[in-house]
Amino acid sequence: MDIFLNIAIGVVAAALGVAITVVVQRRMAATRAKQIVADAEREAEDIKRSKALQGREEALQITAEAEKTANQRMAKIQQNEARLKQRELQLNQQQGENARTRNELEITRQTLENQSAALEARGAELEKMHRQAVEQLEHISGLSSDEAREKLVESLKDEAKTAAASYINDIMDEAKMTANKEAKRIVVQSIQRVATETAIENSVTVFHIDSDEIKGRIIGREGRNIRALEAATGIEIIVDDTPEAIVLSGFDPVRREIARLALHQLVADGRIHPARIEEVVAKVRRQIEEEIIETGKRTAIDLGIHGLHPDLIRMVGKMKYRSSYGQNLLQHSRETANLCAIMASELGLNPKKARRAGLLHDIGKVPDEEPELPHALLGMKLAEKYKEKPEICNAIGAHHDEVEQTSLLAPIVQVCDAISGARPGARREIVEAYIKRLNDLEQLALSYPGVIKTYAIQAGRELRVIVGADKIDDAETEKLSSEIAKRIQDEMTYPGQVKITVIRETRSVAFAK
Repeated sequence: MDIFLNIAIGVVAAALGVAITVVVQRRMAATRAKQIVADAEREAEDIKRSKALQGREEALQITAEAEKTANQRMAKIQQNEARLKQRELQLNQQQGENARTRNELEITRQTLENQSAALEARGAELEKMHRQAVEQLEHISGLSSDEAREKLVESLKDEAKTAAASYINDIMDEAKMTANKEAKRIVVQSIQRVATETAIENSVTVFHIDSDEIKGRIIGREGRNIRALEAATGIEIIVDDTPEAIVLSGFDPVRREIARLALHQLVADGRIHPARIEEVVAKVRRQIEEEIIETGKRTAIDLGIHGLHPDLIRMVGKMKYRSSYGQNLLQHSRETANLCAIMASELGLNPKKARRAGLLHDIGKVPDEEPELPHALLGMKLAEKYKEKPEICNAIGAHHDEVEQTSLLAPIVQVCDAISGARPGARREIVEAYIKRLNDLEQLALSYPGVIKTYAIQAGRELRVIVGADKIDDAETEKLSSEIAKRIQDEMTYPGQVKITVIRETRSVAFAK
């Protein structure tokens, strides 16, 4: 029993302890709640006061801004009132001035009306006096007024014609003097701005060798190498006692260049025999053709000329190996092109077209075929064939007056061609005539059927004619040489005598593979 009693007492005590703890916690919670409520009330009071203060500040700020805006508006109103008052004063002043002006205008109008009436009266009086004077003059002169007027007009016409003629003559004389001065200035300035070297072409090229032993190898056994080289190139090769030099003689610069380059390769290679000679000459001929095209392209680029037809570019390149009266044709054409561009610029024309016409003006001298036409007309036909513009074609054809000039480019090209050719030492008439004679020799022999190649050598003293073995027999070769000799004798003028050598050979070629 005691145990249960003790347990009950312990439980009761624990319950009382828990109850006391709960009561204490509730009191503490109530106290804390009261404190929280008090703090919240204080914070609310603080927030209320701060909001009230903020509201009063904003109200004061709005009031200040409203007062400022009101003051600004009042100031503007006052300014507008001042301007209106000033404007009213100005209008009052203007009204007063306008009233005075109206009075002055009325007085002036009345004065003018009075003066006009006086002038009308005076005019009527003068008209009356004029009629009286005319009547007196007609009575004295015995002429009516219409007749006198006609005589006066005729007299004035004659006087005006005389004065006009004198004035026109003065103007023409002054214009001629000015034009001559201006033309001289343009020509001299163009010449000074294009100062190129003068290059004279000749018909001989000297090939230098290291030792005279090479001469024997070039000649070959019984002269077979030198004969093969002459037959392949059409150039006369002169091997004489001149130390370390061989002379290549021929009127065609292209052939001379082919012979020079071929001889250089043969000497450098060391293998000199007829088959090798023909192979090297054919190779060099292809190289020269490529170089001609490259020269034409480079010339067009240097002069700023674009869009040339490939055949025209090739003809421009061929000018490097042609001469005009001894003057290098490409150099002459370049110089003429530059002169044309400068002169066209001075005259306010298109310098690009002028430069193009100047470069192409002598292409008729380097065609692949040579018809019986002046080089200017042939050049014009070639330019038309390759779609050049009409004014450029006309300038090419008219630079030697073969056709009528239809554009301003034509006289410019004509003048610049003459300027380039007229430089001291630029041309030699003898060389041109010599080359023309040799060309005529070759063309004459080439006109016969069966002739494959013709070469004029030894300064035109010998003409070698190569014929096809399948077209002409041995007996006909003798007849052909006689016919060519007789025709040359009848149709051409030449110094001394010309030897005609007709060569007929049979060649069989096979390849071992």
